[in-house]
Amino acid sequence: MTAEILKANELKKAAPVFGQLSFDDHEQVVFCNDKDTGLKAIIGIHNTVLGPALGGTRMWNYQSEWEALNDVLRLSRGMTFKSAVTGLNLGGGKAVIIGDAKTQKTPELMRRFGKFVDSLSGKYITAEDVGMETSDMDTVREVTKHVSGISESKGGSGNPSPVTAYGVYMGMKAASKFKFGSDNLAGKKVIVQGIGHVGETLVKYITEEGGNVIISDINQERLEEVSKTYGATIYEGSDLYSEDVDIYAPCALGATVNDETIGRLRAKVIAGAANNQLAQEVTHGELLKQKGIVYAPDFLINAGGIINVYAEIEGYDKAETMRKTENIYNTTLEILTEAEQAEITTHQAALKIAQDRIDARKKENQ
Repeated sequence: MTAEILKANELKKAAPVFGQLSFDDHEQVVFCNDKDTGLKAIIGIHNTVLGPALGGTRMWNYQSEWEALNDVLRLSRGMTFKSAVTGLNLGGGKAVIIGDAKTQKTPELMRRFGKFVDSLSGKYITAEDVGMETSDMDTVREVTKHVSGISESKGGSGNPSPVTAYGVYMGMKAASKFKFGSDNLAGKKVIVQGIGHVGETLVKYITEEGGNVIISDINQERLEEVSKTYGATIYEGSDLYSEDVDIYAPCALGATVNDETIGRLRAKVIAGAANNQLAQEVTHGELLKQKGIVYAPDFLINAGGIINVYAEIEGYDKAETMRKTENIYNTTLEILTEAEQAEITTHQAALKIAQDRIDARKKENQ
């Protein structure tokens, strides 16, 4: 399994799809184009050994198609391991729509995207992600049954963000228990980077427990709103990575732990909701280990969202959803302990558990 991922600006040097490292043996990549609605989307289906590939749709104003392709491949790959390590009978998939969600998203565009999803006959099940709302999934549901995360009023599980945040909170508490000897976040200094739906709810959980939260976001209006609601401190410095804090919680886009930031990090724990937080899994995972920074693997602790939408497929209730999400605490502790005992990175430990489960199922199906 490939672990080192090419940056977007390096992709042109490789073969367009099969030759790039982030391809990592994807089963299928679907390019979707519709002139009438302006839809330009990519669906990545990484692995369906454990079940259909479930993963959200992200709408983002990518700088290039190469960047969009790399993102969907990294994200869909991550979904494979997220479902596997959490014990769900799902594969890994993801979709990206290229465009500005605030100005270019229309019901017609979403329905056209839904028809592309439907053409895959259930191999890929979509859901909500960055740039999407529950109402958008309701629109997609008009043309395909292969969508989850629809409104509760329509029989769905609703917005998955609160459950995602709860899982991250559980993972953060487990990492704190491992690092500090107690999972009590009271008095802990936490930087939450990115205060969208998930980030804001995470701020709520931490502050209710007595943690001291510092918030950072590109949206000043959101910063002021969340600060006023929860009493969080707005970060006004120039380098949040070098701040002397207990916990760094990346909850925006990925790859914030990279060559430029890792040497400056002073946090003792990294536990956040963002996908693909390590720009290079092997290199940066090892550097965190050497620095003694406890990294709670992102594809484990942010799995609450997929647990939530999986409930629509399996038909279990909210209480069971929260129970499964709360178990992220126990799984995180197990993985952190296993990594320490085996003298490997926490990312490697989590990845091994996920891959072993996939390999065992593949062997059963042969």
